[in-house]
This record gives sequence, C-alpha cells and structure tokens, in this order.
Amino acid sequence: MSADLFEQGTRLLGQGRAAEAAALLRAAVALQPGMAEAHANLALALERGGDDDAARAHHLRALALAPARDEAWCNYGAFLERDKQYAQAEQAYREALRRAPGSAAAWSNLGVLLDILRRSPEAEQAHRRAVALAPHWPQASVNLAQCLLRQGRMEEGWRYYEARDWSKDFAARVDIPRWDGGPLQGRALLLGVEGGQGDMIQFCRYARELKRRGASVLGILCHPALQPLLRQAEGIDHAIAVGPEAGGRLPDVAWDLWCPTLSLPALCATRLDSIPTDLPYLRADPARAAAWDELLGEGPALRVGLVWKGNPRFSNDRERSLPGPGLLAPLGAISGVRLYSLHPGSGECADEGTAGPNAGEAAAPPMVALGAGIRDFADTAAIVSRLDLVISVDTAVAHLAGALARPCWVLLPRHKTDWRWLEQRSDSPWYPGVMRLYRQGPGEDWSGVIAELTRDLRTLAGARPAPAQGPGSTGLRR
Repeated sequence: MSADLFEQGTRLLGQGRAAEAAALLRAAVALQPGMAEAHANLALALERGGDDDAARAHHLRALALAPARDEAWCNYGAFLERDKQYAQAEQAYREALRRAPGSAAAWSNLGVLLDILRRSPEAEQAHRRAVALAPHWPQASVNLAQCLLRQGRMEEGWRYYEARDWSKDFAARVDIPRWDGGPLQGRALLLGVEGGQGDMIQFCRYARELKRRGASVLGILCHPALQPLLRQAEGIDHAIAVGPEAGGRLPDVAWDLWCPTLSLPALCATRLDSIPTDLPYLRADPARAAAWDELLGEGPALRVGLVWKGNPRFSNDRERSLPGPGLLAPLGAISGVRLYSLHPGSGECADEGTAGPNAGEAAAPPMVALGAGIRDFADTAAIVSRLDLVISVDTAVAHLAGALARPCWVLLPRHKTDWRWLEQRSDSPWYPGVMRLYRQGPGEDWSGVIAELTRDLRTLAGARPAPAQGPGSTGLRR
C-alpha cells in the first residue's frame, strides 16, 4: 500500500502537482516511516509548495535513513542553495561526490553553486566533469555553456549551448530541415520561438544578417505580445504569434529551413568582438508613439520609465525583481525628474505616489501609471521611444530599450546573474553605448544599487540644460 502511494505521489510530483503529491507521500511515510525515498520526494513536494521548514525535516530524515544515497545529498544541497546557505550546500554536494564520484548530477549542481559564488575556474572544472560523465545530458552541457558565455568565451560556449533541447517538440512537428549554417541564398527560413520575450527581443537582431546572407523570406514565431512589434522589424517578413491564445497559423510560405532563434549566435559565429550591434534594430510605430504624448505630458523634466519586477514564473524572479516600488522611493525626490510605471495592466501602482500591493515598507515614488493602456510590446516601445531613460530589473523591457537604442539602466541580482551580462562589467556589448549595468554587491540586497542609481540620476537630471526663457518667464522649472 505504501509503495503504491509512493509511486502515485512521485508521478504527480513529476507532473508539477505538488500539493496532491505531498498528500500521497505523507500517507506513504505514515504507513512506512523508514522509506527514505518517500521522505526525499515529500521534501521536494513540500519545497515546491513553499513549506520550507517541513521540507528541511524530511530532507534530513531521508539522509538519516539512507546516508549513502548521493541523490538525497544532492536534493538537500539544492534546498540549501535555494535558501542561500551556500557553505552548507557545498558541503552537501561534496558529500554526494564522496559517496558517488561518478555522479554527473552532483558535479553539475556543484558547478552551478560555484558559479553563484563567482569561483569560475572551479565551476568550469565541475561542469566539464559533469559533461564528461554524461555527454548526452543536455542540462550539463547548457550549464557549462552558460559558465563559458558568462566569461565571454563565446566560440566554445555557443557550441555547448547547442545541446539544449527546448525546441524538440517543435522540431518533431515540422517537416523541414533545420538550418545548419549553410548557404541561405533564395531560401525561406523560419525562426522558432525560444526562451522568454527578452530572449526573442535580444536575438531577433540577427534578422538583418540572415537577409544579408541571402534569405529570401524570413519568418519568426513569437509570443503574441511581441507580434505587432516584430512585424515592423527590419529583415522580418512574417511575425507569427504562437501559443494557446494566439489562434494563428503559419503563412502560406514554402519554408525551406527552420532554426531555433537562440542558435543564431552560434550559426553566425558570434564572438565578443563580432556581436551585431547596429542599433536600433527595432523601431516604435510613430502613430502609437504620438498617441502616448498626452499621457506622458509636456515640460522639461527628465522622463524616466520604471520596471521593478518581471514574470513571477521565471526561475530566478525572486532575486531579480524588487520587493516593490517602494525601494525606488529615493528617485522620486530628485528635482527635475518625472517617473512612469511601465508595468502592463492595471493595479501595479496607483498614480502619483500611492503604494502598490507589493510596495514593502516605503511608499512608491510619485509616478504616472501607464500600464492600463499597454496592450503589447509595440505600445511599450512607443512609450520608451519618448522617454529619456528606462530603469529596469533584468526583464524584457530592458532588452526592448536597448534594441530601440534608448538609454537603459539595468539592476542585476548577484544570485544567478544571467550569463548574457558577463562578469563584472558595467556595460553590455549587446547594447553598446545605451546600457549601464548596476550589480548587487556581496550582501545581495538592493540598498547599494538604489543609492548608486539615485546619485547617477541626480547627476543626469542636473546636467540637463535649463529651458529657454521666453518673455515674462520666471525661469522656474516645472
């Protein structure tokens, strides 16, 4: 009976149904308290349900019952890493490796932790051990790729990045060959949607290069919110929305080849010194931009758009997003600056300084909430094209501002900083001249970043020329 409950609970856990899995696994351990596997899987289910105290107890119980199981040590290490108990997490991973030196999972997990700790040479060694032990395991190769790409070692990094299998479902549904970097002259190429919206914005820059290489027709599958924007992108002939809400179909084109969008850097042999950086490569619709002018208002103030959180479903969103707009309150005290919320939808924050639902201890700075009128990324592009600066956490709007060649300051978390921002740099070679990076320090809080932002924004606002004074002007700035 307990074995049946264990199997059913484990199956539900694999399907992402954590609460149901936890109920069955609890029943299994009640019937058979000495079943280490049930305690281990119950711990995972409780983690995913947010009950960390109970999860810890069951992780420790699984280890007490089966201390030789390297999987249990790996699971506990991952739990400790997520809780930022890095030293203890490293001990757990190394204990797993002491018991199973050939565990690719333990080497890969250790490599990820060492990446977090900025111990890049050791991380690379761990990732290479994982790949050597499991050369056909995509995640091990992707982890190594990200370690290398973060260091700017793109030639080798892209090669390992090609191990990812994110597009396998699409590949199984299309009856056309995958582009391997060969001649494109006169060929119709379809780019597959991959990653998040920020990825698609960042890597659609390759459309012009593909046309330069001779592609006769270029289509790109994309998230519905990106379709109106990408329809206007240079080099893209067809932007095709996909997903349950899209309801569209492929245009009547005889496609010759297809390619995952994130494979383009590898196929175009992109190095750190050969990134396509002809900015802008996206443009706002002039009519949409003009339609936002009234809400944006007039006057000499510096117009600054704010984005303080990303998609909550993103794996590292807890770290990259701010707890709320209240942390940005010091920006609202800077003379000569007008702030705008760029979060789509209503309710992110009320207009003119009312704190939003996640504002934290401080009230949000005074800002104009534009979200209720934002339908898609074409609207966001229209707004950004009228702003002097965007300040954003690591999310798609930052990539949009860069693609539009609009100044953007990006707040980066220390925990699992994305590979594309490289190491230590305060600029981005993907968006040269328009993007500045603000990185969290070792304490992993945002206070130092906000202080630096405030100082730099005050300097920028103070450097703006005063408005011309007409007859009878008082000379006061609005």
